[in-house]
Amino acid sequence: MEKDKILNVARYIAMTGCTVRTASKIFGVGKSTVHNDMTKKLVYIDAGLYRQVKTVLDFNMSVRHLRGGESTKKLYQKNKT
Repeated sequence: MEKDKILNVARYIAMTGCTVRTASKIFGVGKSTVHNDMTKKLVYIDAGLYRQVKTVLDFNMSVRHLRGGESTKKLYQKNKT
């Protein structure tokens, strides 16, 4: 990803608090690309923005098991009826 696109994705994640998966769909790139750009390249481009994005990514990582549980619950409720 080029520098401008990395910054656009980073600003979007920091502003909305979205997940890597959501950002990758919106910007039309792979999840791995977004994750690598946000965790490895952004720190060299804009350290302040990197800290903001890292906070969002860390939060999303800490609650992912809850989102997965809710998704599974909805799936089973849907199939039950």
